[in-house]
Amino acid sequence: MTIDTPAASRTVYAAGAVLWHEDVEDDKLKVLVIHRGRHGDYSLPKGKVDPGETLPETAAREVEEETGYRATLGAPLGYIEYVMPNGRPKEVHYWTAEVDEASFQAHVFEPNDEVDAIEWVSLKKAKKLLSYDRDRELLEVFADRYRRGLHRTFAILVLRHATAVPPQSWPGDDDSRPITARGLEQAETVVPILRAFGPEAVVTSNAVRCRSTVAPSSSLLGLTPQVERSIAQGSYSRDEEELDEVVRKLIARRRSTVICSHSPVMPAIVRSIALHTATRPSSLARHAMLSTGECSVIHVPVNHPGAGVVAAETHGPIT
Repeated sequence: MTIDTPAASRTVYAAGAVLWHEDVEDDKLKVLVIHRGRHGDYSLPKGKVDPGETLPETAAREVEEETGYRATLGAPLGYIEYVMPNGRPKEVHYWTAEVDEASFQAHVFEPNDEVDAIEWVSLKKAKKLLSYDRDRELLEVFADRYRRGLHRTFAILVLRHATAVPPQSWPGDDDSRPITARGLEQAETVVPILRAFGPEAVVTSNAVRCRSTVAPSSSLLGLTPQVERSIAQGSYSRDEEELDEVVRKLIARRRSTVICSHSPVMPAIVRSIALHTATRPSSLARHAMLSTGECSVIHVPVNHPGAGVVAAETHGPIT
């Protein structure tokens, strides 16, 4: 029996970010707090998910709309839940987002329909200004990471290729199998998810289905994919040491990177990430179980990669 959920009880989803900036002159950390004149409160930038959006897309879009900053998302901070005045439950997911020195200096805020003022303040002052306990609790999660030197991260975005023509339907060799029409759609719809985390490099298996999956994202981001045969389905099991070396180099570079491969290879890639970050492999295992077109975003601290993964999350195109 199917029970319809009344519209009034359906959860409203939203997303946002804690924007932070570290002053290059005095090394002091500041976070951004917004003032909403319509509500008369101080809060953190956030907004509701639009139809067809994923949470990371929403967070990046809402931050830009409310503050004018183009956010590159860092590690997730978790989510908060509360009941809105109309009785509907709301769930708001948050990430960190660093504002670099150039953006910080060049930015000119323009009031908008949602936000009439922004303030860059210390963590201590932010906790006093924020109107809601739930926002202060979230800020404390970030403050704890800051105290431990884990607030600045880079991401390894482990992407499974989009849906491909089945092996039994393809006359050529396995590496030449193309993606389907559904796969082409997945490759396009995963673009804003990857873009939200600001990848600076793309690494892909030599298989056509992997190279086709990263093509739209690479084109938009202006990146030339690095082709690695060692992470292809037919190669990794013969020389897992070579795969491990690819992952080791990615982590050593400390740059956010997309690595596109195949379902059977995902566990080996994720195990290698765990190995090179001193992370318990079992804590990341579920992030290797990806559907076509999905990606796991594994956040590694820039200053202390060997301190363990800060957070991991999985996202994919909405079906």
